[in-house]
Order: sequence, then C-alpha cells, then structure tokens
Amino acid sequence: MPKFVPIQSVKSVLFWSVISAAFIGPGTITTCAMSGATFGLDLLWTLTFAIIACTILQETVARITIASGYSLGEVIAMSYPTMKYLIGFAIVFGCAAYQAGNILGAVAGLQLIFTFDKVFMTLLVAFFASLTLALGKDKSIAKFMGIWVALMGLMFIFVATQATFSFSQVVKSVLIPFFPSNSALLIIGLVGTTIVPYNLFLGSGISKGQDIKEMRIGIRLAILIGGLISMAILVSGSIVKGEFSFVATVNSLNERIGVWAGGCFAVGLFAAGFTSSITAPLAATITMRSIVYTGHKNWAKYSSWTWVLVMVVGIIFGVLGTQPIPIILFAQALNGLLLPLVSIWVFLIINNQKIIPHPYQNSKQANFTLLIVIGIVIFLGLNNLQKAILTHLPFAVHPTFILLFIGILSLSAVIILWALGGKK
Repeated sequence: MPKFVPIQSVKSVLFWSVISAAFIGPGTITTCAMSGATFGLDLLWTLTFAIIACTILQETVARITIASGYSLGEVIAMSYPTMKYLIGFAIVFGCAAYQAGNILGAVAGLQLIFTFDKVFMTLLVAFFASLTLALGKDKSIAKFMGIWVALMGLMFIFVATQATFSFSQVVKSVLIPFFPSNSALLIIGLVGTTIVPYNLFLGSGISKGQDIKEMRIGIRLAILIGGLISMAILVSGSIVKGEFSFVATVNSLNERIGVWAGGCFAVGLFAAGFTSSITAPLAATITMRSIVYTGHKNWAKYSSWTWVLVMVVGIIFGVLGTQPIPIILFAQALNGLLLPLVSIWVFLIINNQKIIPHPYQNSKQANFTLLIVIGIVIFLGLNNLQKAILTHLPFAVHPTFILLFIGILSLSAVIILWALGGKK
C-alpha cells in the first residue's frame, strides 16, 4: 500500500548502506582528507563522478541478480568457468591484504581518543568484527552497517559544516571539473576508492529477493549518502593546514574549531575502519560462495572459512603494527586488472538475452552511459596496474606515453563493446 512506501524506502536505504560502509574505509578517509588539505575544494567534482559511476554499476549488477535469480559471481562462474578461480583468488587476496589497514584504521581512530595498548585495541576491534560476522546473516549485517554509516556521516558532516566556504563555492566545486597541477594521482585515488571490484560482488550477493523498485531507491540514496560523507571528509580535510596525518588533522581541528571537532573526526575514522573490517571479509565470503563454491554440498562450511582467513591475516599484520606493503601492491595489480574485466562482464551479461529477460536489459541510452563509466573504469584500472608493475622496472617510462597508451586501449575496448551489444 502507498502509505508504507516511505518506510520500505528507509529500510532499503539502511540495507544498501552496506555498500557505503564498504567503500568508506581508512583509505577513503586518507585520500579524501589529503585531497582537501592539498587542493581545498578543487577535487569535489571527482566524487560527483564517482557517485554516479558507482550507482550505475551497482544498480546494474543488482538488476542482473533480480532478473536472473543468480548473483554476479554465479553468472560469471557459469559463463566463464575457467576464470572463476582467478576472480575468487583476486577478490579474497585483495580483501585480506587491505583488512590490516581496515583494522589499523579503526585502532587509529581509538588511539586519537584513548590511551589503551595498541595490540589490545587491535584484538578488541577484530573480536567485535568477528562476532558480528559469526552471529549475523548477510542481510542483518547489511542493516547493522547502515547504523554505523549514519554515525560516521554525522561525525564528518558536523566537522565539515565548520569550514568557511560559501554555498556557491561548494556547488561550483561539486559540478565543474578542475585539474590542479599534480592532482592526477589524487583524482584517480578518489574514484578508485569509491568504485571497488569486491563491492560489485557484495551488492549482487545481497540483492536476491529484492524488489527492483526499492532496490533502485535504496542503492541510489545509499551511495549518494556515502558520497556526501566522502565529500564531507574532503571538506573537513581542507580545514587542515600543513602536512597531512590523522594526528595533525585532529590537532588542527581542535585548535581551529574545538575539541569536539577533533573528537568527531576520530569517531568517524574508527567507524570507517570498523565497518570496513566487517565488509571486507563479508565481501570475500559472498564472492567465494557465489563463484567457487556454487553447487558444492559443503559450500556453507567452506565459505565461512573465507572470512576467518581474511580476518586472521588482518589481525596478524595489525598486531605486528606493520602494513603489508608488498602484498598490497600485488593486490592493487590484481584489482587493477579485475575491475575492468568485471565491468566488461557486467556489460555483456546485462545485454545477454539468454540470461536477462528483455524488460530488465539495458536500453541503448543506458548502454551508452554504462560504456562511458566502463571506459573510465578501464582507464583507472589499467593505470593502477601499470603503477604496481612499472615501479619495479629498472628503467623509466615517460608518463605521457603511458597515459596515451592506456587511453587508446580503454577507447578501443569501449568501441568493441558497443559493437558487440551496446548499439542494439
């Protein structure tokens, strides 16, 4: 009945906030706050694009699941069986590599407030994250994450409102692209930290049984809220002067605004790290369940060990107090290759009449928009891949040549996809 639609919409937004919780982690806070501290509001427009692109991709993969009854991982496993182990390994490996950063990010937030032993706080964060995963089901965890996203958002928005920018300045920065000198890496980072490959599997995996109308409302609003939180973090970072660090940020906020502002930033950092320390193992589990263990009689048993493995890796590096830099570089290379591949598969699947009924397929206009997003995703993914590879080469390659080559590859891929199914 119509009178219940608003309530259902709120529940849908709360449910889909797991996607926001997944992409707003310590890495996102670092990238956004550093962007604000370095360039002020000049890179806000990048997050506008990231919100739109993330929404398009997440809505598409959820529609695939609702229309076909299969998750994205299951469809890929059936359509491209030789690739399923590579995808499963890449997702789990990436989640495990970044899990230490998630846990340490939550601990960093706590350390800005409390003086407890770092190892104790690391184990405490890991314990409660593990407890949430062990006791909750996918959908209940998703709703639980929605609460944390709301808390995180309030903390950062309170701080951002204290910035001295006018409303017109903010609107201009949100809508009009601007490329400051030496900003390319942060632009790529802002988009890359919002659109991550495991989120596509996570969103698809939890969308089974959803109503498509409520799914669209939930995804659009949840990602918009997550994007606004990222923008608030960037604006908060613009208040900071000098070299960026979490401690310097809190000290600057305490001096310029008040102790409450630094406290809000610390709580927000903890919330971001804690939610990501839950969503990363959850995404790894859902991916393995849908890709590798599909049809296996003991899939529940084996897939549950996936999140345990990811959590243990995070705990080990967290307790050691070190970042697994070589592993993270390798994970970046894998994800740099994986995100473009998954995006291409998403396009091919949503236009496959044997899998997706006609009413759920993309229109010509929707395909055109999706291909623009995919082209940029391919460019960003290949760029991340080349950074991870070329940094270890004994010779230098001119950056302009690299970007031109990557641009040609990205454009070629888009043209081929358009010829295959986009111009129907």
